[in-house]
Amino acid sequence: MKLSIEEQEKRLAQRLREERESRNISQLDLALKANLSQNIVAMIETNRRVPNLSTIFKLCDALDINPAVLFERTSEEKQIAKAQIISILNRCL
Repeated sequence: MKLSIEEQEKRLAQRLREERESRNISQLDLALKANLSQNIVAMIETNRRVPNLSTIFKLCDALDINPAVLFERTSEEKQIAKAQIISILNRCL
């Protein structure tokens, strides 16, 4: 399942917010830890600004996560891909 650039950007924004909220960290606290402004964090989380690589690394360091976490497929997407592969294999047998 290939996602458009816009969908990937939206997903990154959602995952960043989820990771921050799961740690009970405010946008201001995250911004301070990442040496960014709160406005930048808010804009990224609401998908009004796309972070550059340096900003992604700063945010991930502040959250103590691997940047890959922001780009991983969800379990639902993995299940869909698995079902598609099984369907293809079944047609071949």
